[in-house]
Amino acid sequence: MLDKIERILAPLAVKLGNNRELIAIRDGFLVSTPLLIVASIFLVVANFPIPGYSEFVAQLFGQGWESSLDPIINATFSCVGLLGAVGIGYSYGKQLNTDAIAAGAVSLVSFLILAPQVHPTFMDDADKVFKGFAFGNLGSAGLFIAMISALLAVRIFTFVKEKGWVIKLPDGVPPAVTASFAALIPSMFVMFFFLLVNILFSLTSYGYAHNFIYQILQAPLMGFGQSVVFEPIYQFLSTLFWFFGINGPAVTNTIFSPIHLALTTENLEAFHAGLPLPNIFTGPFGDFFGNFGGGGSTLSLVLLMVFAGKSERMKKLGRLSILPGIFGINEMVIFGLPVVLNPVILVPFLFVPLMNTVLATLATMAGIIPYTTGAALPWTTPLFFSGWLSTGSIVAGLFQIFLVALGCAVYYPFFKVLDKQYLQDETSGVAAEEDDLDDISLDDLSFD
Repeated sequence: MLDKIERILAPLAVKLGNNRELIAIRDGFLVSTPLLIVASIFLVVANFPIPGYSEFVAQLFGQGWESSLDPIINATFSCVGLLGAVGIGYSYGKQLNTDAIAAGAVSLVSFLILAPQVHPTFMDDADKVFKGFAFGNLGSAGLFIAMISALLAVRIFTFVKEKGWVIKLPDGVPPAVTASFAALIPSMFVMFFFLLVNILFSLTSYGYAHNFIYQILQAPLMGFGQSVVFEPIYQFLSTLFWFFGINGPAVTNTIFSPIHLALTTENLEAFHAGLPLPNIFTGPFGDFFGNFGGGGSTLSLVLLMVFAGKSERMKKLGRLSILPGIFGINEMVIFGLPVVLNPVILVPFLFVPLMNTVLATLATMAGIIPYTTGAALPWTTPLFFSGWLSTGSIVAGLFQIFLVALGCAVYYPFFKVLDKQYLQDETSGVAAEEDDLDDISLDDLSFD
């Protein structure tokens, strides 16, 4: 049975893992990840979940001190689509072995060509129509148009360059100047193409490509992300890939990460505006309430290994794995226990993350723990602190501890079977050595 599943999943993982477009999208969003994490720190500082904190700081910096941090938050979370266009264009340019910097730049320009620049519903003080780029189109609502425009722009750019339709300068010209002129004609083709696209959409009822992509593609996908099956499917597939030795999130994030990012950013924008948070299944929810200690929620297993293990193998591996496990790193357990292709541990390894996700979802829907605010904390943030800071509630941190304890109960019977097996292997090995010594006879020894 396991062999059949592996024969199906392994080629699928390889195919997804080697797809240049999916790799470009995944790695492109990673370009903005450090910026979003830093901005999240400022968001947490502005909204630290301690009663009376804001009033205390206001005594030092004055009322409304939180708004002084808005420029950082607006320049990152409110421009996540813009950052995605640059990152995806750069990453896709590297995948296609073309000028990555030029690819990122032309992707940015293409995204802005398609973005609405006139907003008839907004008037300034002189009753003139507002002109410019709106955060609403550069943020979460522009994520999917950023992906599509970046991939198309770089593909056209590379095609024109490979055709040799470039301006070539003499060898003595500095390389930077040569590269800029080589990108001139390909960039012209890209910009002209997206201008035509913009004109064509202006003739339709949608008005802009942003509106079309959001209504036709992004809204339905985000609707799927808001459904109760979205996060369990993601957790199950990620864990199943790990069981076969394949980095699960590295495969599944190529598809699920854009949806997670859009839902997370939508929550953050609502939180920043003081509006009700719309989404349960954000990136922080999956990171901090589905798995503890890495894929399979193995922190529960590691705790059993440390405090209940009888075999030396379990005890020593548990001690080595406990500190990395607190920070969400579990490769030592995955490959050292091993979990990979180990049928004894398969059931809890797949079931515990699903159990955590379902219980956390029910707790959120029941109001026991709040919705995650959208703060993009590092996925290595330890237990309790991650739940507290991502929701602003200490109850969420305590709920994480409850889930880990419940995971220990689920893992325990399967852990005992494995621990007993390892203990028998160790004791039988010692007995075998003793038996070999007992067979040695000294009667025939002679010193002549």
